Amino acid sequence: VTQGKVGIYVCGVTVYDRCHMGHARAAVAFDFIFRALEYLGFEVTYVRNFTDIDDKIINRAAEKGIPCDELVEENIAAFYEDMDALHVRRPTHEPRATGHMAEMIKLIGELVEKGHAYQSGGDVFYAVRSFPEYGTLSGKNIEELMEGARVEVSDKKRDPLDFALWKAAKPGEQKWPSPWGEGRPGWHIECSAMSRELLGINFDIHGGGMDLIFPHHENEIAQSQGACGSRPANYWLHNGFVNINREKMSKSLGNFFTIRDVLKKFDAEAVRLYLTNTHYRSPIDFADPYLLEAERSLDRFYATALRAEELLGGESGKMPEKISASLREALEDDFNSALVVALLNEVATAINSLCDGASGKESEHTKALADYYAALREIGGLLGIFQRKPSDYMEQTKEKRIAQTGITVAEIEQAIRDREQARVEKDYAKADSIRLRLAEKGVELKDSAAGTGWAVKAG
Repeated sequence: VTQGKVGIYVCGVTVYDRCHMGHARAAVAFDFIFRALEYLGFEVTYVRNFTDIDDKIINRAAEKGIPCDELVEENIAAFYEDMDALHVRRPTHEPRATGHMAEMIKLIGELVEKGHAYQSGGDVFYAVRSFPEYGTLSGKNIEELMEGARVEVSDKKRDPLDFALWKAAKPGEQKWPSPWGEGRPGWHIECSAMSRELLGINFDIHGGGMDLIFPHHENEIAQSQGACGSRPANYWLHNGFVNINREKMSKSLGNFFTIRDVLKKFDAEAVRLYLTNTHYRSPIDFADPYLLEAERSLDRFYATALRAEELLGGESGKMPEKISASLREALEDDFNSALVVALLNEVATAINSLCDGASGKESEHTKALADYYAALREIGGLLGIFQRKPSDYMEQTKEKRIAQTGITVAEIEQAIRDREQARVEKDYAKADSIRLRLAEKGVELKDSAAGTGWAVKAG
């Protein structure tokens, strides 16, 4: 741990399938924390791993009749496509378990030497009762953990709670040489070995989903502290679940939505806005209406940005001090992204008020608008939105949504001309009926001194 520097290790995905919205929640939550720490002035080393050897990978590759390596590469490529679409920045290091086999074998050897692990029939197990602090993170004692715990049944274990550090090779599986015979590592050991290699014995923050507290993170502590004598991380951060009908979204329950399928329906920045509008520790409910509301909020933010840009004509500003102070306060409040989204709404409201009151080029008025617009862009950047020019966003979303309305641009423009003619003829009932007919299709008309513009509402 070094002054001004932060080391973070976050448990990544097991690459046996496409990622779902639960994975998106974790990725976006820790991406926001990564951005926040850098914004606060820290030099951040961010490590997020890939589990690329595991029972799930072996079984899925066998189902598909392809080598494990091929399945892994296919799913890592798909993972990057999803993360890039969500504007999730690449961590400093992205180690793969299979690239750190020597470090895992070394760590297992240290645990055997110190009496925390034992060999049994080609496998190596961690002796949970050799570590008196086991259960501290999850707040459970060993006797409670015996009841209902997810444990692997094996007659090789001395105790049902013991967990595998090394698994003897089975026919047809990937295998590596070790002092205990050919085999592969257990799931838990990889994170202890890779975090120690890339961040040291003790680092600042360890993160992951709430479901990893037990047994994965509890086991990591036992492994790392058992071998090195000190707890690996000073702070443990866990993001809440994404729920559907109050049940955790997961592949095992079959109630999951892949990131790819969600992004076919909703803008990626709207998905980020939806995910960051709740504090990372809290559960979040997944449903189309919530994402639709996030997309409408994104529309409003971009419309606000476009108004400001048109009035400013390229003039730049600096975030007002009171907004900057509020932003820092929100970030220092356990990375409270929900407060940051609220601040973004406050800034957008101020910009619209300034735009409404704009007349000519009063220097003070223009400076205030430039400063608030700088705040909008900076806060949006922290949240991972405003990645496009406002005019580009408007055009892209208009094209995408028109395709969903069943009405063409030519028909909309003809309807606007018909409405204008009705207004000239003082046939206001006809003009209103044209507006209502377009509104039913999701087309909103916007009258101004320059004429009638239009936009297509989300959903």
